[in-house]
Parts: sequence; C-alpha cells; structure tokens
Amino acid sequence: MEKQRCAWCGDDPLYVAYHDNEWGVPVYDDASLFEFLILETFQAGLSWITVLRKRENFRKAFDNFDYVKIANYGEAKVEALLQDAGIIRNKLKVRATISNAQAFIKIQEEFGSFSKYIWGFVDGTPITNRFTGMGEIPANTPLSDTLSKDLKKRGVKFVGTTVVYAHMQATGMVNDHITGCFRYNEV
Repeated sequence: MEKQRCAWCGDDPLYVAYHDNEWGVPVYDDASLFEFLILETFQAGLSWITVLRKRENFRKAFDNFDYVKIANYGEAKVEALLQDAGIIRNKLKVRATISNAQAFIKIQEEFGSFSKYIWGFVDGTPITNRFTGMGEIPANTPLSDTLSKDLKKRGVKFVGTTVVYAHMQATGMVNDHITGCFRYNEV
C-alpha cells in the first residue's frame, strides 16, 4: 500500500525525500537552523523545489553554511557568489546572507544559542496542528508575525511572516503534516 503524504511534495523524488526525512522534524542545532534560515530567505518569492534543487550548490558556495565565515565575507566573495550559476544570484539576498550571519551571531551571544532564542517562541516544544487537508494550512500565523518582527528588529533580513512560518514548518517548530500523512505521528 502506498504511503499517504502531504500533497505539496507531489512525486518528485527530491521533494518526497525532503518531506519524508526532514520537513517538520524538530531541529535544535544552530548550524542546521542557520542553513534552513538562509535557504528560506533565498526561497522568498520562489518555489521551495527551486531552492532544494540548488541546496548542494548553496552548501559549496556558502562554505557549508558556516555562519562565522559568512559573517566575514568581503566584496570579492560577494562578486564570486553573484557569478555562481549554481545558486540564486540575487544581490540583495546574497548581501542579506552576510548581514544575517552577523545578526545570527549576535543572537547567539545574547541567548547562548540561536536554538534557545527561536525555540523560546514555542516554549521549546513543537506546536502540533491537526489539519486534515492542505487548504487548512496557513501561510502565516500570529506567532510567525511576532517572530518575524523580532527577527527584523534584530537585523535579520528577508524574514517576512510567510518566510518565518515556512522556517517554523521546516524545522519542526510546528507540525503541519496533514493528519492522514504517515509522517504526522512520527514527528
């Protein structure tokens, strides 16, 4: 019998693997949270599959998402990134990645880790929603509005409420697998 999945992943093998193995799984590791944050900011205005297909290229181009290295990128690195056809070459998003790495480090310094900061918005425990269909899943929530505003106040760019909610879903802060999906109870 075929496993029931959330409809958004379709039958693209890359999307299915992402859905089955990563999406909605709680992430507490700062390095992984940073990677998701940066990928989500590049996704703004694009489809997630576009970013997912370029994920390995992003890892190579951005030093495996090493936020300390990224925080120190200079103009030569920015120019090299803007010439890299393997990533999304948006000048504003490339520059935002550098300033976001700097803001990320400041948040770590203030809270001890980025994980403590971001998971504090849900008291360290994932929110489990009970959606039965894709049409019920919101693009944003009052909580993502609050988190978005706080991130922006701390200097993080390209973190509108929809991007933030997508980040919350991806990193398991919320479980938005539909109740009939085989992953719903697993995560």
